[in-house]
Amino acid sequence: MPRPASFERRLGHRFTRAALLEQALTHGSFAQDHNERLEFLGDGVLGCAMAEELYARFPSLPEGRLTQVRASLVRESTLAEVARSLGLGEHLRLGETETRRGAEPRESILADTLEAVFGAVFLDAGYDAARQCIVRAYGERLERLEPGSVRKDAKTRLGELMNARRAKLPVYRIVAKHGAEHQPTFDVACTLTDPAISATRSGPSRLQAEQAAAQAVLDELGET
Repeated sequence: MPRPASFERRLGHRFTRAALLEQALTHGSFAQDHNERLEFLGDGVLGCAMAEELYARFPSLPEGRLTQVRASLVRESTLAEVARSLGLGEHLRLGETETRRGAEPRESILADTLEAVFGAVFLDAGYDAARQCIVRAYGERLERLEPGSVRKDAKTRLGELMNARRAKLPVYRIVAKHGAEHQPTFDVACTLTDPAISATRSGPSRLQAEQAAAQAVLDELGET
């Protein structure tokens, strides 16, 4: 694999161990030596770095709002946007099953790979280097951030709505899981008892499917 120098420049880190970056950019559909473990590591590094950054930027913001803002920054859709801004997609190593899907990699793959890259930076040069890359990658998204305008996710909003109504909390249940092990699809049902409403939605992860199902229930309740 040619060294992706342009990507390293945009990321702001030149790897001492280039093999780490190669592994971070390798999807499970391409090879056995893929990026899932690095993704796990990078998820933790990203969460810690973002918590530290928000804590410093917003000294008067309470814990609950800090948690909410961090969630908005590390969710899949935001990570995918950041990955696109770095040109990550053009350096991904994908198997035929994924390349046949279309010109652009799936949002979930972009998000997971970016986390893997952050994990690789952490192993290559330590936490401070990884944190600097994360802050650089998010760039204007952090500079323009207005905590008051961040909207809560669907699961949180549905749970709070049920609490406010003193009704039973929604129940989430995996209805089915299908697809290859490295690219599963989850079907999840979100069910309320009062009122009796249920919606099933699909997603590339259990959490995404739960969020989609919760949003469908909110729509049914007229709480969009």
